[in-house]
Amino acid sequence: FDQAAMSLGLVTVPLYIVDRPDNIAYIVNDADVKVLLFENDEQWQALRTVLDQLSGVVRFVSMDNLQNTREARLQSSRGFLPVSAQCQPAPACDTHALASIIYTSGTTGKPKGVMLSHANMLSNARACLDTFVVTADDLFLSFLPLSHTFERTLGYYLTVMTGATVAFARSIPQLSEDLQTIRPTLLISVPRIYERVYGAIRTKLEEGSPVKRKLFKLAVDTGWARFECAQGRAPWQVSFLLWPLLQKLVAQKVLDKLGGRMRVAISGGAALSLEVSRVFVGLGLPIVQGYGLTETSPVITGNHLENNFPDSVGQPIRDVEIRLGAQNELQTRGPNVMLGYWNNPQATRDMIDAEGWLSTGDVAHISATGHVYITGRIKEIIVMSNGEKIPPNDMELAIMHDPLFDQVMIFGEAHPYLIAVAVINAEAWSHFAQEVGIRPEMPEALTDSRVEAKVLRRIALNLRGFPGYAKVNRVLLLREPWSIENGLLTPTLKIKRKEVSRRFAEQIKQLYEGH
Repeated sequence: FDQAAMSLGLVTVPLYIVDRPDNIAYIVNDADVKVLLFENDEQWQALRTVLDQLSGVVRFVSMDNLQNTREARLQSSRGFLPVSAQCQPAPACDTHALASIIYTSGTTGKPKGVMLSHANMLSNARACLDTFVVTADDLFLSFLPLSHTFERTLGYYLTVMTGATVAFARSIPQLSEDLQTIRPTLLISVPRIYERVYGAIRTKLEEGSPVKRKLFKLAVDTGWARFECAQGRAPWQVSFLLWPLLQKLVAQKVLDKLGGRMRVAISGGAALSLEVSRVFVGLGLPIVQGYGLTETSPVITGNHLENNFPDSVGQPIRDVEIRLGAQNELQTRGPNVMLGYWNNPQATRDMIDAEGWLSTGDVAHISATGHVYITGRIKEIIVMSNGEKIPPNDMELAIMHDPLFDQVMIFGEAHPYLIAVAVINAEAWSHFAQEVGIRPEMPEALTDSRVEAKVLRRIALNLRGFPGYAKVNRVLLLREPWSIENGLLTPTLKIKRKEVSRRFAEQIKQLYEGH
């Protein structure tokens, strides 16, 4: 449907199937959608709750044949499209015409409609092929939503362009099974998935013997040194002679959990810490980190396999320019930059200047080799009451290296000290509570002073590389994971900072009382 619609010059508006019905209604109305295509009865039942807000929709088209519905505008795809008919010649399509309106999932406020042309997306997919080679023999495993521009451009259009094969995972909870069944050669993912695998490895190592931990560390250290040598940044070492044995005893066992055939893993959508990258690269799986925005179709920069700095987001892809503006904000210009925001010319002017430079909102520095390092978001920098400035993202990534924490958000704007709000890992929490000498299932266990003291010591250990003022003084521990369903994650698994702040405002206030 997507390719057919765009070949006819129609404009597609992808929706997240897990999005709230009221948010879907907002997007459908804002984009003035006339035909709404969905899959099954479950999605229809969700749409029915907002039908009174969807008066502008001319036709609802279901992929499944639904029964006992009274909605006159509803039709099955079989009825909507005849089985056989005279084929109308496709009109010539202007490559610079509007192809799709993609609404940003947004961690704050209402989503904005990003207008992308055919040329925007196709030029981006072609340019990405310069950073990693894809052949017709490759097999991708797709599990991110196709309404996510990262997955749509790289996991869908790029795959079709190269003749590679794409398999679609059943769901994220079943991803580990699908990886071993499908055995992909390439994986496109947001950092959260790599972090989960890394966390599982850490948990197993903590439960294992000291010998296993030392062997794993030796494998990662040796593998990383081999990688640095292959990149031309370090000399050959005699320890490399151990690699065949370490690969058999350690590395291959981990990589088999990912299917055993993966030759490159691509990470984007958010920052991936060097510690996580180092483990995968050290075990023999190159992670290629890139960077971009929905507004840039999406890729701006990417690492090359032969010139890979895993803690950077790489160099600009072909035909894309970058520069640093005020406050070291990364700016970009190129054929991938959007046409503008739908129904929002002022927001477009705020984002793109008269010379075509788009302001990303991200603070960065560019190395002598041209590699870009993202250091924070301009709007997310925490300014404490003493004037010290804190980039929360880096601290949150560092804290989550501890398998006790699944999700973390740092607070401290206009306050004298920092607070961490953290979702604990259920399995790790059970072991931790036993060490402290309390029952993990007790509600008051999370607020026990002994627990907080020990948690703060573990957090401090992970933050030892940060300045002294970047110290977490209090912590709020939570059991329930932040998810799309409870409104605390975007469909692309990013934390909705504004909503987390609102949801836990009272508990956070109590942790600051008296200061």
